[in-house]
Amino acid sequence: MGKPRLIILIRHAQSVGNANRNIHQTVPDHRVPLTAHGHSQALAAGDKLASLLLPTDTLQIITSPYTRTRETTQGILSSSLQHHPAASSIRVYEEPRIREQDFGNFQPCQAEMTRMWHERAAYGHFFYRIPNGESAADAYDRVSGFNESLWRQFAEEDFPSVLVLVTHGLMTRIFLMKWYHYSVEYFEDLRNVDHCEFIVMEKSEETGKYDLKTELRTWSGYKREMEGLRYKCPPVLIGPAEAGSEDRVDPARVDPARLSRTEVQPAPTPGAPHWSERKYGGCVNGCNHGYEGFGRRLEVMAQGRDFGGSRSGAASRAPSTDGSTTDEEDIDVAGPGGVKAAKEDGGGYSAVDMMEKLRRHSIVNESAVGINVHPA
Repeated sequence: MGKPRLIILIRHAQSVGNANRNIHQTVPDHRVPLTAHGHSQALAAGDKLASLLLPTDTLQIITSPYTRTRETTQGILSSSLQHHPAASSIRVYEEPRIREQDFGNFQPCQAEMTRMWHERAAYGHFFYRIPNGESAADAYDRVSGFNESLWRQFAEEDFPSVLVLVTHGLMTRIFLMKWYHYSVEYFEDLRNVDHCEFIVMEKSEETGKYDLKTELRTWSGYKREMEGLRYKCPPVLIGPAEAGSEDRVDPARVDPARLSRTEVQPAPTPGAPHWSERKYGGCVNGCNHGYEGFGRRLEVMAQGRDFGGSRSGAASRAPSTDGSTTDEEDIDVAGPGGVKAAKEDGGGYSAVDMMEKLRRHSIVNESAVGINVHPA
């Protein structure tokens, strides 16, 4: 047979972790089982798969070794698929390279996880590395090796005509990113796939390449859809209501047929952490590390040594002894060194001068001067 006529990616069914995220604090991610609803979803997925197969098709299933994907695979095999003419010859393999993104062993509390997800959104989903875990870029590397293995298997004449991958939401998107050469920006625009949703790739008889038959949902498309609802007459608005604002959606006024099952989010839980004012980067919950030892740093700078290790560089000069002030002069703390290196007399500011200017202007820029000039 060679290359299969169909490659189908299936995200696992609903797990206990999807229904109750707190379970990840005490149960390893790879051991989280399906819910009762998830088992029903897996059986339904098997029935759907059976309806897509031709009587002459042969089937190979490759599954992630996580409990939730194993149980999804078992549900698929226990469905009407067992009545297919080739049911007895179905091959099932486990493949660790299509496991879920590693989230750092046992997860912390939901407040910290919520902060982490907001930080990931600010940093970028593809490159953000979960503490003690993986980034999507790390997962991309192992999926790349897996795809190469698949192509070597496709060279075998007896390879089945249909290949099914039972994996995870992010890994499905990573697989497609590698296969179709998506950009990082497009990957980050993709929305997650639903539980037991089928992503179907069909081989073209003309080119031998795989056409993606499933339309992927994107955040940019969702935004356009919401804008379309907003400018309807009467308008249907989206977002949580602010004081004196009508910029929100009334779920009762949204046409369910126009939205996916996950687009209308529940209202925030009363008393839940509010992260909108979070500034990412640096120390979590603000920095209180810099002031201790500040006197020693000034002592070092007073000797003419800047933070680059230079004792006599262009950005260092002796402090002014005439008592003059330079408050009216511009301060530039952007970029390496964090100071303007040139003045009209051709000199520069010493680190002590700059610190005094920062004191008077109440400016703190850790990236520029390397320390915090105010106590926590």
